[in-house]
Amino acid sequence: MNTSWSFTQKFLFRFFFIYLMISIAPWTWLENIPYVAEVTVPWYWLQDQLVQFANRFIFKVYKELVPLNGSGDTSWAWTHLWFFTLFSLIAAAIWSLVDRNKSAYPRWNYLLVTVVRYQVAMTCFGYGIIKIFALQMIFPSLSQLATPLGEYLPMRFSWMFIGYSTPYQVFSGVAEVFAGLLLFNRKTVTLGAMVSLAVFTNVMAMNYSYDIPVKLFSTHLVVMSLFLVLQEYKRILSFFVFNQTAPISSLYEITITKKWQRVTRYVLKGLFVILIIIVPTYFNYQRYVDMQNTSDQKPIRSGIYDVADFVINKDTIPAIVGDSTRWTQFILQPGITGSMISSDTLFRKAYGRSYFGYFVDSTQQQIEFRWAGKQSDSLFTLKYSIPDSGTILLRGPVKGDTVFVRLKRTNKQYRLAEKQFHWRSEYNR
Repeated sequence: MNTSWSFTQKFLFRFFFIYLMISIAPWTWLENIPYVAEVTVPWYWLQDQLVQFANRFIFKVYKELVPLNGSGDTSWAWTHLWFFTLFSLIAAAIWSLVDRNKSAYPRWNYLLVTVVRYQVAMTCFGYGIIKIFALQMIFPSLSQLATPLGEYLPMRFSWMFIGYSTPYQVFSGVAEVFAGLLLFNRKTVTLGAMVSLAVFTNVMAMNYSYDIPVKLFSTHLVVMSLFLVLQEYKRILSFFVFNQTAPISSLYEITITKKWQRVTRYVLKGLFVILIIIVPTYFNYQRYVDMQNTSDQKPIRSGIYDVADFVINKDTIPAIVGDSTRWTQFILQPGITGSMISSDTLFRKAYGRSYFGYFVDSTQQQIEFRWAGKQSDSLFTLKYSIPDSGTILLRGPVKGDTVFVRLKRTNKQYRLAEKQFHWRSEYNR
């Protein structure tokens, strides 16, 4: 490594040191330790105050900022990006002026690359482990299979594309975990950075191409991986391009002479292995087992049901397309969720269907319908009876009306659910 850096190198280092440290915020890693998450509350408060201030008095783009939610690309996230990029540029300029006689920052750079590689490694493990158990993208449900393709937004379409194939999702997870393991070891960091760059470039391309709202985060992962790769660009070019002997890297080596420093290092690495690898693997395995054991709520059978009769206040509602009150294509999925086609605003809407949670009380012979899970708002409760194995009768009050529904279970099968695979294909399916 050069003992003296150019002005451009020093300025870029100062900028990325400030920006990446703020973006990664390594002090928030403490959240992974039980009972100490509260220590990061002031940081999140300060961030929000600065972002709100920047939006109100500097950029003046949004009337109101939407915080991070299921989307990572909200107005708050974009304002955060603009403000801290501007802040890092100004701070780097001031740093350059104040510390203009400094020739290089090898120790500070060691700290930065260490933080960056651990951040990328943690992300690799976080997303990789959940994919290995095929839990990030779930195989399309009956309700999703029953939804016309054109109803889906590109993100959900891509989610089902990956969720359809467990081997492909597991392969993606293994690639991410492999990159994380390489980044975890100082001797293989460069290879790990190259693998993570390839993996996250693919993720970023998919996020942009399918409008998946994790564009900013995936772009940051690519930038961080590229940052690590560029640290060793001369060695990489020598080995892969110019067919030359690559010198030994000392970028990730540091001399530790004191015993307490060595002990601290081993303790921190041990905590990393436990909290970032072992614990998530255990909990994801438990989730996987729970999903495999998901069964019907007896005596109700899951499946696709035709709404043979739909009666409101003793008036039979015919099956007319577009009717706002009648239920059609009633689906009960294994577990606690279901859906139907209905224009009734009582239900949660998604991709042209109405979704609900259902909970069977076999003692009272009734089904409680909720907005979603057990903790969500209750919609209504209907009494049920089962005259035969293929029929369910529901009756009770819904929004002040008396409703009677006769459901007939169908044998409808979706070819996509068959998970076909052919070594030999005589024609294009």
